[in-house]
Amino acid sequence: MNRLHFSIIIQSPKERVWKKMLDPKTFKRWTEAFAAGSYFEGSWNKGEKIRFLTPQGEGMSSIIAENKPFEFISIKHLGIIKDGVEDMQSPESKSWTPAFENYTFAERDGDTDLKVDMDVAPEFEEYMNNAWPKALARLKEICEGR
Repeated sequence: MNRLHFSIIIQSPKERVWKKMLDPKTFKRWTEAFAAGSYFEGSWNKGEKIRFLTPQGEGMSSIIAENKPFEFISIKHLGIIKDGVEDMQSPESKSWTPAFENYTFAERDGDTDLKVDMDVAPEFEEYMNNAWPKALARLKEICEGR
């Protein structure tokens, strides 16, 4: 498992970036870089279950490991979802879980420095290195009102 790092400066307060990032409507818009129609089911509250899905019923089953509003959120991915069915026991699922996806929000002079750190299996590294910059650019557009 490798750890990838991404960051972006968004000309918007961290509270706005946080809200736009996690709001169901705007989440769908910025995560299109990963899969068109992506959405989540569940809660962003610490300890709560959350599922990240595509319209085809594929995705990840996770829990929120930490939630410090407007500062830090950590997602612990526990398994995969195929055809709407959670799988946390197969060799495919266990080969990359648990994996963490962490977001850190720091405000400087009214702008937000958003950092993303995530564990990724080597076979998905190229995909994530291509998708994350696009997703963050889209989130920046949403937050800055463009």
